Amino acid sequence: MKFNIGYFADGPWGHQAFIKLINNSDISISFICGRHKTKDQIFKNFAKQYNIDYLEHNNVNSDEFISKIKNYKCDLFVSMSFDQIFKKDIIKFMNHKIINCHAGKLPFYRGRSVLNWVLINDEKEFGITVHYIDEGIDSGDIILQRSYEITDLDDYSTLLNKAYVKCSEILYDAILMFKKGDVKAKKQIDFDPVGSYFSKRKKGDEILNWNQSSREIFNFVRAICNPGPSARAFICNKEMKINQVAYLQNSQIYKCEIGTIIKKEYDSFLVKTKDSFLKVVSYEYDGIIEEGNRFEV
Repeated sequence: MKFNIGYFADGPWGHQAFIKLINNSDISISFICGRHKTKDQIFKNFAKQYNIDYLEHNNVNSDEFISKIKNYKCDLFVSMSFDQIFKKDIIKFMNHKIINCHAGKLPFYRGRSVLNWVLINDEKEFGITVHYIDEGIDSGDIILQRSYEITDLDDYSTLLNKAYVKCSEILYDAILMFKKGDVKAKKQIDFDPVGSYFSKRKKGDEILNWNQSSREIFNFVRAICNPGPSARAFICNKEMKINQVAYLQNSQIYKCEIGTIIKKEYDSFLVKTKDSFLKVVSYEYDGIIEEGNRFEV
């Protein structure tokens, strides 16, 4: 008998996992539920291609929606980059068999913008966790968890691309565990009584503070580089968009006004930070850059 799932998903996070699932003849995807007013046409195309019902609703917790999905008699609901919180009635209806894939090492890095935050915090690894959905946010029991190395060559873009692939792999493996009846979940409190929670980054969070160490600025810039908003700084009353800086580990430490451009090169320049200096190597700026100019701090 096929293992029957309902798939709540959106974007690249969900596409690769879908391909793995649809190519397993022992798994049936009864429906795809996309984000309300989604721009993701790929899942709509998948639904047509594989003759799967495509659903979309502004409130998946409504009596109307729950009544509709009861007819599919799913063994498991799976969430991947879905943007609605599942509440008590739908959780109870599914007998708590709703799982989510989260790009964070729970119980740490619950919440939003997790890949940005791990870089800002200079972590040496990031985790991906498949967990049960309860009425909290990223607080359900952990089913499967793996960790992946972060190096200085990584930035937001590389972590995103890695997470797209690794999320699909771990989610697929977790679903196979359910199919085999081999699930042994662990409570998050058994890992740590508090963990950590991070909020979604908002407008204004991209402003760079030069009054930090070179390492902190390096982490900040790579954490929000393209396809993020990129770091922003101001010089001569004009905004500069900074997408990449080079961290110079053996740069000289000396006292100087923080934010000063201490050397201008052909396509880059050096800036004094709190403890040393770093090189700005990728930026957009509609103005002239000269040695001695100072960024606002």
